[in-house]
Amino acid sequence: MDLRIFTEPQQGASYDTLLKVAKATEDLGFDAFFRSDHYLRMGSADGLPGPTDAWITLAGLARETRRIRLGTLMTAGTFRLPGVLAIQVAQVDQMSGGRIELGLGAGWFEEEHKAYGIPFPKEKFARLEEQLAIVTGLWATETGRTFSYEGKHYQLRDCPALPKPAQSKVPVLIGGHGTTRTPRLAARYADEFNMPFASLEDSERQFGRVRAAAEEAGRKGDDLVYSNALVVCVGKDDAEVARRAAAIGREVDELKTNGLAGSPAEVVDKLGRYAAIGSSRVYLQVLDLHDLDHLDLISSQVQSQLG
Repeated sequence: MDLRIFTEPQQGASYDTLLKVAKATEDLGFDAFFRSDHYLRMGSADGLPGPTDAWITLAGLARETRRIRLGTLMTAGTFRLPGVLAIQVAQVDQMSGGRIELGLGAGWFEEEHKAYGIPFPKEKFARLEEQLAIVTGLWATETGRTFSYEGKHYQLRDCPALPKPAQSKVPVLIGGHGTTRTPRLAARYADEFNMPFASLEDSERQFGRVRAAAEEAGRKGDDLVYSNALVVCVGKDDAEVARRAAAIGREVDELKTNGLAGSPAEVVDKLGRYAAIGSSRVYLQVLDLHDLDHLDLISSQVQSQLG
């Protein structure tokens, strides 16, 4: 199973903090560094020193790292026009030497749109479907040819479809709990389906829906990678687990129920149960970005046991 580090910088993190976490991610042998795409804090966090932009962050990290994959869970479709997003991702992929992955979602947090003057359309899912068609269509267009698209929400005329990513195909991630449209969209466009913050039972059901949708679309169910995102809180003993839970404002029992919490042995056991339902990759939501010893412990005592 791949373990990836997933951060929520809108809760409070500078670029320098994210760089330290990304470098630790690489040095400690994790597979990837991912971040959310939000401009406003949630809950009781102070959000200081203020938001950082997902793709500007990843551009910087692309030049400061050498091995790890880099990406978003999830880029908000409401923040960027699809043609511009295709340029941004392709450029950062070139800057990284071909290590970028694009998680793309519809956008959901209305308050951040109000705060920063970003339109919050009602038909977000329909827009997302067109965005996926455009971004993947632009990248797939042969150099020297043009790309046109006539949709309800977006129209492109004779676009040169440049630049191209360094990778022949940038992996596209789609995720969510929707029971009908989400699996259908994943079956059509996704290389990976991610189930965020969900139980084993809910994950297994949703993975089954995506597999069925993929087969209906003419793909094999195993053509996609299936993954989860889960909050992580590991300690070498009960006191350390409690200290780390308190630092992120959570209760230990709740974290054990809804995430990956407890001793390394407990977390390895729960990861094994996710693997048993078909999850081959887990994004560890790390909420205290200053506790690099936490990452060290996960690397040495959890990741080392996963083969």
